[in-house]
Amino acid sequence: MALPQLSPDLTKEDLDNIVDKATTASNFLKAISHEGRLMILCHLVTGEKSVTELEELLTARQAAVSQQLSRLRLEGLVIPRREGKTIYYRLADDKPRKMLECVYDLFCKDD
Repeated sequence: MALPQLSPDLTKEDLDNIVDKATTASNFLKAISHEGRLMILCHLVTGEKSVTELEELLTARQAAVSQQLSRLRLEGLVIPRREGKTIYYRLADDKPRKMLECVYDLFCKDD
């Protein structure tokens, strides 16, 4: 997919559309820009996890994990499910997985 070509002859509608998409992308990038949130997404790629499981995997306090999950939920990246007193989270769609694959390719793969 080619990047949009920004030029002076774009219509106002086309430019507004590009700005809307840039805003959405910016919000997405802000949501994943925290190490804790990024690690939560990495763990959720393998499947649904409870808050307790995430606490153990991240070796973090419940309050910190819950705060990061709240931000991810607000941005629509994760979906909660309650079962009794336990809350489970999963990825909302495939966007976080695709982003993590890109990050892995850029920063983690051996050259």
